[in-house]
Amino acid sequence: MRVLLIGSGGREHALAVGLAADPSVEQLIAAPGNPGIASVAELRDVKATDPAAVAALAVEVAADLVVIGPEAPLVAGVADAVRAKGIACFGPTGAAAQLEGSKAFANDVMDAAGVPTGRSHACTTAEEVSAALDEFGTPYVVKNDGLAAGKGVVVTDDRAVAEEHARECGRVVIEEFLDGPEVSLFVVTDGTAAVPLMPAQDFKRARDNDEGPNTGGMGAYAPLPWAPADLVERVMAETVQPTLAEMRDRGTPFAGLLYVGLALTTKGPKVIEFNARFGDPETQVVLALLASPLRSLLHAAATGTLADLPPLRWYDGSAVTVVVASHNYPGTPRTGDVIEGGEQPGVIHAGTARREDGALVSAGGRVLTATATGPDLAAARGAAYALVDSITLEGSHHRRDIALAAVEGRIKL
Repeated sequence: MRVLLIGSGGREHALAVGLAADPSVEQLIAAPGNPGIASVAELRDVKATDPAAVAALAVEVAADLVVIGPEAPLVAGVADAVRAKGIACFGPTGAAAQLEGSKAFANDVMDAAGVPTGRSHACTTAEEVSAALDEFGTPYVVKNDGLAAGKGVVVTDDRAVAEEHARECGRVVIEEFLDGPEVSLFVVTDGTAAVPLMPAQDFKRARDNDEGPNTGGMGAYAPLPWAPADLVERVMAETVQPTLAEMRDRGTPFAGLLYVGLALTTKGPKVIEFNARFGDPETQVVLALLASPLRSLLHAAATGTLADLPPLRWYDGSAVTVVVASHNYPGTPRTGDVIEGGEQPGVIHAGTARREDGALVSAGGRVLTATATGPDLAAARGAAYALVDSITLEGSHHRRDIALAAVEGRIKL
């Protein structure tokens, strides 16, 4: 089977590694890809957000399956254009991808479906923002209503910071703060059948002890030894199935990857946000533990045959990934710095490029993730940080506390 993977980040590199390891994948093509993806796939050039261009490439390479990684192409309707060519595509339609493309739309769907989540108000004026901030109080949660590459959310006790973020975004959603540890749950679905993957936890703040500004994610681990035994079953029943039913009722069934971001509050799991694709960097740890063939799973979701798929198989043990970020991230990152040790097993490329002389250099904010597995969380964590310490990137930074609280048993519900 020929598979075309669209995207160029760490999530796509992790997907590429999983797909390349599947014996049923005869040829893996990635567009536009990155130097890490190039080690397991043939790279082609394409503008990922151009539906016609991606569809034409899929036809050109005679793809049997197209997998769309990032959110922007999904919201732009790339999956629709690919399916119009009669090619199986993993990823929701442009209309269904509004679950991520618009926070207000997602909140409307959750309200209609009775999904447990925090209270929220969509705001377009300074007066509306002020009233919503007054109602919900601190910590203030202000979200860009549109796509923001994982950095559109500000959680702060500083009223001025919250108001400034709202002004910069224009249309925002102000939400009630949800207490409790956060969990990421990926659900593969064909619109009706739904298969949950292993829950993971990621770390959004730039610095140790959850300090510093929000980022796209600085690390992750799985599984979660502290999570309730019935967590997945409860979220599937209370959140996922009602959401999928509501999307079907609206005439926009959601097929692809539904990312459910959760807070395990004192009143049970509540949704923080939906995404319409695999999350980064949680994908790295979840796929590292998936023993079932990845292509079969994605193809079944793309062709409406997920209910016929055997139960997923998982490796024993744990996985941890740590993001190595460039100087000044999540501000404007410095790029062009030479990377040493970036082409080892377990190193996933996100923002990298190849210089004319062949040197691997930084080309984005989150440059690499170092991913490792082990028989338990402590062992996986140790291996991940050993891998981080073998990488050299001038001016880079990373968190040293990924999965530490879980290893030390400090996460309490």
